[in-house]
Amino acid sequence: MKYLCMVIVDEKKLNAMSESELQDLDDESLAHDDSLRKSGHFLAAQALESVHAATTVRVRNGKVSVTDGPFAETNEQIGGFILIEAKDLNEAIQLASKIPAIRLGGIEVRPVKLLTSSKTE
Repeated sequence: MKYLCMVIVDEKKLNAMSESELQDLDDESLAHDDSLRKSGHFLAAQALESVHAATTVRVRNGKVSVTDGPFAETNEQIGGFILIEAKDLNEAIQLASKIPAIRLGGIEVRPVKLLTSSKTE
């Protein structure tokens, strides 16, 4: 089963890190991705730019509305994701607990929902 591990970080903690600490975190994260790849659990992963680079798009009454920044003001933001394959939620949680950026916030683990079409071709 596929699980999305959303990496939730406190950007204040991230911004307080030195260049060396940030590079160490990147190196550790890439090594972790490689470990997941070798074990057959890795499907995809990406870090995200700062929440300050975010744009929120909504449609209300048929009109598109675009605003800068995140949907909600919070202390923690989604900083990236890792899509994994795991046999069950327990295994997904175990894998998520080893994601290096967990120390900057947390990891939300959510099963990926398989969408099916009711239309036949």
